[in-house]
Amino acid sequence: MQIGPYVLSNNLVVAPMAGITDRPFRQLCKKLGAGYAVSEMAAANPLLRDTLKSRKRIMHAGEQEPRAVQIVGSDPAVMADAARYNVDQGAQIIDINMGCPAKKVCNNWCGSALLQNEPLVGKILDAVIRAVDVPVTLKFRTGWDRAHINAPSVAKIAESAGIAMLTLHGRTRADGYRGKAEYDTIAEVKSIVSIPVVANGDIDSPQKARAVLDKTGADAIMIGRAAQGKPWIFREIGHFLEHGTLPPPPTVVEIWRILREHLEDHYRFYGETIGVRNARKHIGWYARNLPDGEKLRQKTNTADTCEEQIDEINRFFTSLLEHGERLQ
Repeated sequence: MQIGPYVLSNNLVVAPMAGITDRPFRQLCKKLGAGYAVSEMAAANPLLRDTLKSRKRIMHAGEQEPRAVQIVGSDPAVMADAARYNVDQGAQIIDINMGCPAKKVCNNWCGSALLQNEPLVGKILDAVIRAVDVPVTLKFRTGWDRAHINAPSVAKIAESAGIAMLTLHGRTRADGYRGKAEYDTIAEVKSIVSIPVVANGDIDSPQKARAVLDKTGADAIMIGRAAQGKPWIFREIGHFLEHGTLPPPPTVVEIWRILREHLEDHYRFYGETIGVRNARKHIGWYARNLPDGEKLRQKTNTADTCEEQIDEINRFFTSLLEHGERLQ
């Protein structure tokens, strides 16, 4: 799997999830088997660029290469400027968001709303590609709604513009995250372009990953929600794709270590006040896969300091170990 000059270690990609795919999460997923990760989307609008939240979203110092930043906007000139800015900050790949279905994004004619205006799609892609000397990629959806599936048309526009890779989520904007992703459109897109295509949507197990690759012919798969609280899913998928068998599940001790390392990096990145608050959702995702995990979630949600959260986690896993080394 290759994006421009960058050869990836495998074809497993971490999705750019807003408020989730920060540097600590990206690094952890890469450590546990992902070959590539894209940052959570950053607004192209320069008036929003200097907020603490925006700066954190594009911060990738020390991150395993290649470093990819996703930008979102609707004005070609502003998007081009945002691409240049992020490359100056160290981005090695620019990803353009034309897939976000959120109302506050689409109401500004950004994200998947752009799929309603193919000429504007072309102008944005042309402007960004001309603005930077790094690979530019595109993440998009199958269309605005099921009556207007235009991903094949957008894919051809993107390929003609010089986009280096396409990531296609098998839902329309109107679908949001409801129902099941469909893969026929991804397969069609793959059949008509010569650039790499990444399949995205509802890939939540090694078996599903194999099935989606076989169904679509895609070059890679992107995993989002299934990695929340289970970042070792990349390792499991990689093993299954290579050997055809499932690896042993992580032990209780390993899950404990992964969670602690995740949180310690998270606290260093955000500081205590923001770190403790933002860590709660991550702990909650880990907890949903653990016996009596609701107790852990409740305890850590009321903790006010990093130390208190870690203490609660240590107590919980110490108790969990009394029932065995592996989860049943």
